[in-house]
Amino acid sequence: MDKRCGEEAHEMIFDCHTHVFGPGQFGGATLAAAKRAWGDGQEMLVTPEGHWELFKDIAGAIVLAFDAPATGLNVPNEYVADYVAKHPGKLFGFASVDPNRLNAASLLESAVKELGLQGLKLGPIYQNFYPEAKEHFPLYAKADELGVPILWHQGTSFVPEGYLDASRPAALDPIARAFPNLKMVIAHMGHPWVDECIAVVRKNPNLYMDLSALGSRPWQFYNALVSACEYGVTHKILFGSDYPFFTTQQMIDALRNINRFTEGTSLPRVPEQVIEDILHRNTPELLGLV
Repeated sequence: MDKRCGEEAHEMIFDCHTHVFGPGQFGGATLAAAKRAWGDGQEMLVTPEGHWELFKDIAGAIVLAFDAPATGLNVPNEYVADYVAKHPGKLFGFASVDPNRLNAASLLESAVKELGLQGLKLGPIYQNFYPEAKEHFPLYAKADELGVPILWHQGTSFVPEGYLDASRPAALDPIARAFPNLKMVIAHMGHPWVDECIAVVRKNPNLYMDLSALGSRPWQFYNALVSACEYGVTHKILFGSDYPFFTTQQMIDALRNINRFTEGTSLPRVPEQVIEDILHRNTPELLGLV
């Protein structure tokens, strides 16, 4: 492939999972845990300008707010909305609302109708709530009414204060059954409960999963895609990076090198067509963002 063709292919790739973190927005328990995991020098700062420099040359990206006071994450809806409004049709902002807030549903409605945000980001292990608890269903009902998708961090994290027992992918099954038209995405393929995530996604027509950040665990990543192939759900995998934790290019490289474990063995290969289909999936259209 020549350089020009490579650039054109890159421009067609949409990243469904990216973050911005302004000054003081990545703090508390999450920052403390990040310092323990990655070193005391760790500071998470991703300005809109820095984000745009990396994403201006691809098809587009979803940019996530995060309302998680329980663990120190506070990326306001307004911060994300102001940024994505400068790049319409290219960047799509997702609101975040802590489901523990008494006015959670009305906050989501304001974020969509007044700020122009187009989805909802939730993370039980950061926001400390149980997804299947009935008191949170009005928030999902509001997302369903507004026609906006929900992207869930429904998997593990290194933050000690988070609710690990609230974070299994199967917790979303009652929500998917109650709101069959509500589109939902499980981030990181629900790691480490990847097969559970695949089972939930397979049985619910409007559930999807993204593979963001899995490149850091190559063996798990390979096995996740093999399982997805065996269950026939690779068409429900969305491409994402989890920037700034991983760049889009790092995840492209990880995905295109997924079969390196199979060389000289009888291990199953992930078909090249599956890899390219994931990379070039029209996520905005699939999630109703355009």
